[in-house]
Amino acid sequence: MRFTRTTIRPGSASKARLIALAAGLGLATSTLAGPAAVAAPDRPTVAELATVHAAVGKADVDGVAWYTDTATGKVVVTADSTVSAAELAQVRAAAGADKDALTVKRAAGVFKPLLASGDAIYGSGYRCSVGFNVRSGSQYYLLTAGHCGNSVPTWYTNSAQTTLVGATVGSSFPGNDYAIVRYDNTSLSHPGGYTAGNAYVGQRVTRDGSTTGVHSGTVTALNVSVNYQGSGTVRGMIQTNVCAEPGDSGGALYSGSTALGITSGGSGNCSSGGTTFFQPVTEALSAYGVSIY
Repeated sequence: MRFTRTTIRPGSASKARLIALAAGLGLATSTLAGPAAVAAPDRPTVAELATVHAAVGKADVDGVAWYTDTATGKVVVTADSTVSAAELAQVRAAAGADKDALTVKRAAGVFKPLLASGDAIYGSGYRCSVGFNVRSGSQYYLLTAGHCGNSVPTWYTNSAQTTLVGATVGSSFPGNDYAIVRYDNTSLSHPGGYTAGNAYVGQRVTRDGSTTGVHSGTVTALNVSVNYQGSGTVRGMIQTNVCAEPGDSGGALYSGSTALGITSGGSGNCSSGGTTFFQPVTEALSAYGVSIY
């Protein structure tokens, strides 16, 4: 006698017959309903990510920048070239049991404020860059970086310091990185043409500074904290891959006619590229009660 092999295909009719057979044999039908679902690994909660973010800051390692990426459930830490393996271990140790919520990257160069002696607006042996012109009523001002304003009480248009711009009337660094300078020389022009806005990740942006001129790139992260080498921590920064060099501090970050940020610091240069951080301009406007025009 010959036997014929029958292949059962997983159609609805055959599945029904299998379920009926299983019921007759007293078997649990759920075992025939398909492979068991695999539980997804737990993602950190918002509160847990906030704890990890704070822990990175408490590690107090110079040369690191960090932000929370809610899309991936990670706190992303970028370490500059000066950060040792032992210091990175210190950051991981600070996160404790939640260290798996960290993603660690490396950046070439050194994270530092981009302050230098040279050109654009001058004072006390330093050079920085004009960010955006702003006003309150009939009084005009310019915005620049706070680490510039901390160092220079009075600004000039030339390195010989013979043509006055005006006085620094407000400055915040570290924590923030913005300053406001009053136009005391009424013969100077102060053109506008911008409206203020907020940056977003992936946005194409342009930076203008007195050292390297105009360069473009992309916003890579928001609400970034940075421990600058020997200079303190700034928070709430815009991170980009636009290059910058010393003296570009205070310069404008914009997209079209939308003002976005003030150049703070970073690493690298405009030959090899780098990572650069910007103070959101909307925070400075709110702090000083002024508006872009």
